Amino acid sequence: MTGDPPSRSHGRLSIRPAAQPRSLMDEPLVQRGAWRAKVVTLFPEAFPGTLGLSLTGRALEMGLWALETIDLRAFGEGRHRTVDDTPAGGGPGMVLRADVVSRALAAAAAGTPPDRARWPVLYLSPRGRPFVQATARRLAAAEGVTLLCGRFEGVDERALEAHGVEEVSLGDFILTGGEIAAQALIDATVRLIPRVLGNQASAQEESFSRGLLEFPQYTRPAVWQGRAIPDILLSGNHAWIDAWRRERAERLTKERRPDLWRAYLAAQGRDPDEDQER
Repeated sequence: MTGDPPSRSHGRLSIRPAAQPRSLMDEPLVQRGAWRAKVVTLFPEAFPGTLGLSLTGRALEMGLWALETIDLRAFGEGRHRTVDDTPAGGGPGMVLRADVVSRALAAAAAGTPPDRARWPVLYLSPRGRPFVQATARRLAAAEGVTLLCGRFEGVDERALEAHGVEEVSLGDFILTGGEIAAQALIDATVRLIPRVLGNQASAQEESFSRGLLEFPQYTRPAVWQGRAIPDILLSGNHAWIDAWRRERAERLTKERRPDLWRAYLAAQGRDPDEDQER
């Protein structure tokens, strides 16, 4: 194959799309036991993207996690490396071929445990189960993850079945491909890895960490455009502050996310029906 694209830099890690993905665990900059993400995509140049910035980018440089892109095109058929074909049964668009996707996923599986609990394999799909904070925590507790970025009308179902692929969705909307969704998923997961945030306690107070939306936040100046910071936050009484924050978090959750509010009540053994407005 001629005319290979130039290597891409993922932090300090240089990745060249190839049929045999290079193991980033061999990189001296990657710390032992670091969480890894392998991304199968038609657009490896889209990575690291925003993942190379701010806290995730710094953690990537420090070797707290590692990123590997696997170019799906390298596994394509024929001289033109074809990866898709028309859908069986007719219809618009194109579908990623089972044989092409299977070869890419098999290559991505090299050096990873077969246990899906230790190493999930995910396909970013609008028909998947919703990706929520609990999913991010589950992925962060694994050794790593393989992500398949779809394109066109989707992926031949047989490839997903053959490799035990789990489908996840970021929401009820459609993107042109899975790359943006993959970056969002990785970002949400990587920030839960110890030492990435610096102050891990901040992750414990965020939205969804306790089943509630986050309480309102304030900082200096104390008065801005006639709007003052609530007095209780300046009282120095941490018990009062904690109670105020919980009350505001509960109020926001109830108003904006009734689904979360009902789940929160149910988790506490409280009857959601008792909280209905009269």
